[in-house]
Amino acid sequence: MPSAIYLASNSPRRRDLLRQMGVRFEVLLFRAGHRCDEDVDESPLPGESPDVYVQRVAAAKVAGGIERVLLRGLPRKPVLSADTTLAVDGEIIGKPEDARHAIDILKRLSGRDHRVLTSVAVTDGERTEQALSASLVRFGPLSDEAIRRYVATGEPLDKAGAYGIQGRAGMFVEHIEGSYTGIMGLPLYETGQLLALFDIPPCSALGAHVS
Repeated sequence: MPSAIYLASNSPRRRDLLRQMGVRFEVLLFRAGHRCDEDVDESPLPGESPDVYVQRVAAAKVAGGIERVLLRGLPRKPVLSADTTLAVDGEIIGKPEDARHAIDILKRLSGRDHRVLTSVAVTDGERTEQALSASLVRFGPLSDEAIRRYVATGEPLDKAGAYGIQGRAGMFVEHIEGSYTGIMGLPLYETGQLLALFDIPPCSALGAHVS
């Protein structure tokens, strides 16, 4: 059966979560070289709040996705994208630049609450629908040694806030309020609600890739 949507994301976690929902999808891969796709600038704007930032970036990603569909002459179907960020004291915390930066972020999260924000956007080229999932996460106190061991695994380096709740960092989490899958990067409830607006029900087949 053909896929129901395109996924404009390289995140393996989002792929797994769509499969969990039973949604058939194709990954809309970026092209490199002389035909390369323009990437989204994820730099926060001056004075931009975390809530506004994450929604703006998700909207830009899904707009770039549908543009790639049209430019490549691919079959028309909705495009889904998402963006996740952390907020501590109102400050946007993205992916760490390197291991040292990851250590600094985790030290800041140790023993306190932070917010995890994931915005999901879906477009068919004519209309765009968007939803925001906001969750509260509390880490227990983390020793310097525990942080160093975790960072040495390499797991935090490609994740907003320098951790993945579904991985080894799950043992750091003392309490959550909100959406576990939203913290992972794709809130299933909100995603299902958005897809329903485009008459896309859960299906049974798995995803594939398109170039």
